[in-house]
Amino acid sequence: MQPIPFNKPFMTGRELWYIAQAHTNGHLSGDGQFTKQCHGWLEQRTGARRALLTHSCTAALEMAALLAELQPGDEVIMPSYTFVSTANAFVMRGAVPVFVDIRPDTLNIDETKIEAAITARTKVIVPVHYAGVACEMDTIMDIAARHQLIVIEDAAQGIMSTYKGRQLGSIGHLGAYSFHETKNVIAGEGGALLVNDPQLAERAEIIREKGTNRSQFFRGQVDKYTWVDIGSSYLPGEVIAAFLWAQMEEAESITARRLALWDHYHAALAPLEAAGKLRRPLLPPDCRHNAHMYYILLDSLEQRTQVIADMKRQGVNCVFHYVPLHSAPYGVKNSRQHGAMTHTDQLSDRLLRLPLWVGLEAEQERVLRALREAL
Repeated sequence: MQPIPFNKPFMTGRELWYIAQAHTNGHLSGDGQFTKQCHGWLEQRTGARRALLTHSCTAALEMAALLAELQPGDEVIMPSYTFVSTANAFVMRGAVPVFVDIRPDTLNIDETKIEAAITARTKVIVPVHYAGVACEMDTIMDIAARHQLIVIEDAAQGIMSTYKGRQLGSIGHLGAYSFHETKNVIAGEGGALLVNDPQLAERAEIIREKGTNRSQFFRGQVDKYTWVDIGSSYLPGEVIAAFLWAQMEEAESITARRLALWDHYHAALAPLEAAGKLRRPLLPPDCRHNAHMYYILLDSLEQRTQVIADMKRQGVNCVFHYVPLHSAPYGVKNSRQHGAMTHTDQLSDRLLRLPLWVGLEAEQERVLRALREAL
């Protein structure tokens, strides 16, 4: 019996055809026809003033940090329970991550703790939409407006998810998506920056194009392009965009299939939750999620370690998630935390992610049987 992987990248069937078209078009560097189609899809779906493909979500966050004009010593409020890129993008500008605790229900940043963490050096708030479930954005945007702060949404896991009808990534001043192969809509590697503040749109193009006004040149706005700002090479190649376009065409059906798998887990595990053996994810009523992941919370780190080992013996690969950044070696040296990290520390030790990928349908009952036996 073949082991069940934690993740298996899904292909729609048109990726290689579109890659061949990109080759035939004779444009394999960035910003070709497929890139433009991806930009248009993102802008139409999210309402962003400008969507720009990048070679990773990390690159999109680095661009956002540049657009925020951070200076050494400036502070950026974010959760500690997130991927390292969320913090690295700002540390690279000399900024200091300020970690606050997460909510026990959604594992998102606790919006009630943000305002107390603000100082004269605070410049940015970075909400991370964990598991594609929205942070409490109305409160966060209100805090930011009152303190004149920039909000950069880390929506790496959030494509096709909404908060009160608004697409994640489109609510803050800037938003970042990931198209890594572990995400719902994929390009192998890849990401996008959503520019929602019109005042940042032109500079975002320049930063993405190595600090040049090349995009304006190709639109006929200037007669030659030159170095006008700082920047780097954040463009993905056209082969990546061609692959991604095939995924975007099927984003609705991909999300629907993932939601069906998520819903099946949720219904099947209700009796185990009622028996006190685990806790299922909690979804706020204003949030429509994208079934990016299905996780459970167990009683302890020891139990989680045991369950992972038991399920692996049964051929099912389950994994935990982030090591909180405030406890990581580099985080200890280059960040600070505001208040206790009680929920971050406890929940990170207890969280277990189950396999969830398009095509798992035939094996999902096997995952559930293994989990029931392990518990």
